[in-house]
Amino acid sequence: MEHAKVDMAGVEGTPDNNETELEDMQKRLKEMEDESAALREMQAKFESQMASAQDPGSAAATQANREEADSRSVFVGNVDYSCTPEEVHQHFQPCGTVNRVTIRTDKFGQPKGYAYVEFLEAEAVQEALLLNDSELHGRHLKVTAKRTNVPGMKQYRPRRPNPYMRASSPIVAPYLYSPYGYGKVPRFRMPMRYSPYF
Repeated sequence: MEHAKVDMAGVEGTPDNNETELEDMQKRLKEMEDESAALREMQAKFESQMASAQDPGSAAATQANREEADSRSVFVGNVDYSCTPEEVHQHFQPCGTVNRVTIRTDKFGQPKGYAYVEFLEAEAVQEALLLNDSELHGRHLKVTAKRTNVPGMKQYRPRRPNPYMRASSPIVAPYLYSPYGYGKVPRFRMPMRYSPYF
């Protein structure tokens, strides 16, 4: 039996090729390790942020800060659509130091017609409430104290009855014995011909 000779020179590369391939593999391994370390660091940072967001103590602190800021703010309704925050700022300047003016807009950037004015002092809110029904850009402003929204506490509004739906009849106890058969109800029909006696 003859054995075929295998040329091992073609299978094994030169020593230079093996070293370059080994160096390339080591570089790729190093890059992958660096990338996994960066990902672990990002994940740890994200988890710490999520833990702080879910921490009830920090949530209570942010809620307390929001309530404190709302106690120094007023709601201004019926604001003209062409009115700028600077004009609202000037209108409420005599009441006290205005910290911030926010004119609410819709998703297209158009003003909704109301604004919030935050003061530095809580006493300025009482002065601002005196400007209720004052005029700005030819419109009478409606000024009220800003209320604090409590998350998850939506005001309950009962359903309004639909005038186009028939009123459902009250549930009546079923017959003990139906002479018309199970599930049958007598039908009263108008006579086909005119009858003066019916």
